[in-house]
Amino acid sequence: MPEESIENINFDELNKNAISQPLISNIYTADPSAHVFNGKIYIYPSHDVDAGEAFDDLGSHFAMEDYHVISMDSIDSEAVDNGVALHVDDVAWAKEQMWAPDANEKDGTYYLFFPAKAHDGIFRIGVATSNSPIGPFKAQPEAIKGSFSIDPAVFKDDDGSYYMYFGGLWGGQLQRWRDGEYNASQPDSPTAFIPEEHEAALLPYVAKMTDDLLEFEEKPKAIEIIDENGDLLLAGDNDRRFFEAAWLHKYKDKYYFSYSTGDTHFICYGIGDNPYGPFTYSGRILNPVVGWTSHHSICEVDGKWYLFYHDSSLSKGVTHLRSVKVAEIKYRADGTIETLDPYIL
Repeated sequence: MPEESIENINFDELNKNAISQPLISNIYTADPSAHVFNGKIYIYPSHDVDAGEAFDDLGSHFAMEDYHVISMDSIDSEAVDNGVALHVDDVAWAKEQMWAPDANEKDGTYYLFFPAKAHDGIFRIGVATSNSPIGPFKAQPEAIKGSFSIDPAVFKDDDGSYYMYFGGLWGGQLQRWRDGEYNASQPDSPTAFIPEEHEAALLPYVAKMTDDLLEFEEKPKAIEIIDENGDLLLAGDNDRRFFEAAWLHKYKDKYYFSYSTGDTHFICYGIGDNPYGPFTYSGRILNPVVGWTSHHSICEVDGKWYLFYHDSSLSKGVTHLRSVKVAEIKYRADGTIETLDPYIL
């Protein structure tokens, strides 16, 4: 449900009719990246705080400064907040805005991948490591060379290769990299350099990771999201085109690239035959939630598939104070995903 409609919401009724409830309520959390490590569920979210920043389309009010890791023994067990795993003050290259992270594991080491604004105001992506999935994590002294924009998601394929997917429009600065270099002009305009409606939409990126998961092995490549005719989605196709929140999972030998449409508030997906795409648009996974943003992950737990997502119902619609939730998703016989309505109204 978009921000503009929240004044008409009865939140007591809405929460009663939600398909799931917040996993934790001691802090506000968002942008959940969920994984199963050693038979236990670990969720790596953003940590929302009220920093007193005014709402704007650059996302200045999303002033998060640290990460907490949430753990669950099973999908039905109580979620545990394990405290601060990494703080911006402990990241030498980062200044502010620790936005949506992800994590993965290799050879007993756990890797936290995160975006933050560097001291020059440009979003980069960093890596921190730990011998525990809950941290604390120690950040590398520099951001990943060649990284830019936001919302890293790192997928491990069946052959042991790891790929990072990333990108986000408006405050996520992806549109400022259209020519391969950061365009610093019109700094107060979130929509400067966005393509015209009849032009191809901006695309997210993917890069294979080096063996140590600390750098890109290759120059990031654009991910094509195409329609049923094989044509790229257009910038004016707001209900389907990519905005942010890249995620990749694999189901029955097919690769599912899912993402948020941002200003139209859908979680959508495309299906492809390899980690680089192209991905053919295949539908919606989640209809709009309360709050402006929608951001998710998809994880298999004990043979069932789950969507981890967030909404602003606990904070009664405050956009930058969100809460992580989880709901089961189901696949049709043809491999498409049934669309979830977050509230039964």
